[in-house]
Amino acid sequence: NEGNEYFKEKDYGRALAAYSEGLRRRCGDAELDAVLLTNRAAAHFHLGNYRSALNDAIQAKKLKPTHLKAIIRGALCHMELKNFVEAIAWCEEGLQIDSKEKKLVEMRAKADKLKLEGTFLGTQTDFSSRRKCQGGAVVGPDLLCERNIKLVLEPSDEEEEVSDGLAEISLDGFHSGSATGAKVHLDADGSLSWPVLFLYPEHEQTDFTVAFHESSRFIDHLMVMFAELPPWDLEKKYLPHNLELYFEDEEREEMYEVNPEHTLLQVLQHERYFVKAGTPTVLVFAKCSPFSKKYFSGKKVHRL
Repeated sequence: NEGNEYFKEKDYGRALAAYSEGLRRRCGDAELDAVLLTNRAAAHFHLGNYRSALNDAIQAKKLKPTHLKAIIRGALCHMELKNFVEAIAWCEEGLQIDSKEKKLVEMRAKADKLKLEGTFLGTQTDFSSRRKCQGGAVVGPDLLCERNIKLVLEPSDEEEEVSDGLAEISLDGFHSGSATGAKVHLDADGSLSWPVLFLYPEHEQTDFTVAFHESSRFIDHLMVMFAELPPWDLEKKYLPHNLELYFEDEEREEMYEVNPEHTLLQVLQHERYFVKAGTPTVLVFAKCSPFSKKYFSGKKVHRL
């Protein structure tokens, strides 16, 4: 109930924390847990954490396979992640329960259309052409130069086959590529908000935040994203204050540790940080894990 009140007030961070607290009580009622997971998925969704939202929808559907709201939420997540084939499958699963569910009917048609067209809407953010973003505000090279942010524009190949799912993420080279259709945009206060991709190499998982305000700290986002342990973290290592963040300097083949207390802008202004395809990317590891020790073995790492 507390989570629902926060949700109505659009305070999605506190709603997420409340739903997580409800799940921690382990009431043993599968139906109630399915509702909590679905509601938390909705909170994650509104915060732009589509991968976490999808994980919750999957868990809710396992507990209650006929829970239509969980299926709708999962389909919406797949749409945001550009997984059109999976979105269609979820829609069809929901339509078997209710063939007249309007949201699923419309989403099924839209996913099918986008899949056939093979389109990613706005996947390449071309600052040189000064595209208009949210609110009609123009994000041009001057704004980036003022902030000392370095952008790498990768040439697009119109003949290249487009994936039906989330644009491929190379977990060896850690290229964000054009992961989603989200774009950097200028807020009313003159600040920039960026789409940010989080990569978890140990588990080959991702999280995506649509609007990471440049003055927000990484730890603040981690507190929300990991308010509840992700289902793939079986060893329960991925706790907000037990995480290390890094970015890769591909040119020099070196890694730089990121201070979680720093803002996004502070990281983007680092002399060796280059934003590719309009999507800042960070790598996330559990502290002192055998995987991270093995991963960093033989690599030059600039630590805090």
